[in-house]
Amino acid sequence: MKVYTKTGDAGKTSLTGGKRVAKNHPRIEAYGTVDELMAHTALLMDMLDDDGDKKFLLWTLDRLMVVASVLATEEDSRKKIPALEEEDVIRVEQQIDGMECELEPLHSFVLPGGHIAVSQCHVARTVCRRAERTIVALEQDVPLPVNEWVNRLSDYFFVLSRKISKNFHVAIKNWTPIVRK
Repeated sequence: MKVYTKTGDAGKTSLTGGKRVAKNHPRIEAYGTVDELMAHTALLMDMLDDDGDKKFLLWTLDRLMVVASVLATEEDSRKKIPALEEEDVIRVEQQIDGMECELEPLHSFVLPGGHIAVSQCHVARTVCRRAERTIVALEQDVPLPVNEWVNRLSDYFFVLSRKISKNFHVAIKNWTPIVRK
C-alpha cells in the first residue's frame, strides 16, 4: 500500500465512515491538533528517564489516539472504535494528585523553562489547550469524557513540568511582572 493516495490533492479528505470534508473542516483541525500533541508527547517521553513517567506518557499516547479516532469518526460509525471512559479521566486526576503530594504549593504564575524537558512539558500543555479549544468548537458532536480528559491532560503536563523541575534540581521561574515607571 502506498502512503500517498492523491485523493486529498484537491483539499478534501475523508472522515472515518466515508464522508468527504474540506481539510480545514473543524473536525480535521481538531484531530490534527491532537496528532500534533501526540508528537510533542512522544518527544517529551523520549527526553525522560523516569520509567513511571514514560509508562504514563505511553498510555497517554494510546488515549490520544482514541481521541483522534473519535474526532475522525462520524457519530454513526463510533460503535466500531474504542471510547474514552470516565475512568480515563480519573486516572489522569490520580496521576496529578500523586505528583502534587510531592511538590510545594504554588504562590504565583510560573514561567516555562529551566530545562529542555520542562519546556517540552509546557509546549505539550499549550498544544493540549489548543486541542481542547478545537474540540469544544465541535460542541455536541464529541462525547463528554473526551472534553474532560483533554482538559485534565493539560493540567497533567503543567504538574509534570513542576515534577521534572524538582527531579532535575531546576529552580521554577515564578512570574514577577515588570512594572514600568
